[in-house]
This record gives sequence, structure tokens and C-alpha cells, in this order.
Amino acid sequence: IFAAAALAADISGNWSGTMQMGDNPFTLTYAFKQDAEKLTGTVTGPQGDPLPINDGKVVGDKVSFNVKVDMGGTPAKFSSEGVIKGDEISLTTKSEGGPDFPPMTLKRVK
Repeated sequence: IFAAAALAADISGNWSGTMQMGDNPFTLTYAFKQDAEKLTGTVTGPQGDPLPINDGKVVGDKVSFNVKVDMGGTPAKFSSEGVIKGDEISLTTKSEGGPDFPPMTLKRVK
């Protein structure tokens, strides 16, 4: 068990990536806090309000979490999964009951 935890990447810190939505790409900034396999933090989009990350996990080089948002009175949930490769995370995001988004690459903000 301890060997597996030692192999897990620590992604604590700030990460940024651009999500493509039609003709309107926008930047998302993630502030991750990792404690062993537990991942917490926030994501900030163009509106500027940080949203909490829920059910976050880091297992080996895999990361997963979801974000719940209020879209004009309608709750929405976005689930993300990714693979950590050094200072980059390849992330795919799906919306519950809605479209999947193209993959994006997060880069560690130094």
C-alpha cells in the first residue's frame, strides 16, 4: 500500500488549460490540493467564481473529480478523468445528460 502511495504523482498547485466549446475557447484554472489519494480544490472559469472540486482522487497517474454548477437555476454536473504526465494532465470532461467536451491538456502553472 505504501509503495503505491509513493508512486502517485503529487499534483498540488495551480494548473491551467483551454477548453474548446464551438468557436469560443475559454481558459480554466484549477487549484488542486492533494492528500495521498484524496484530491480537493477549485476550478475557476471565465466568470471568475471558483467552484469546488468534488469526489477527487489521484491513483497512480490517474486523476478523477467532478464539479457541480448552477446553470441559470438548473444544476449540472461535469465529470473529469485524466492522466498525469509530469507537468501536464490530459483531461477529458463529460457533462451529465449533456455533451462531452473535447480533451484538453492542463499545464502546471509555475
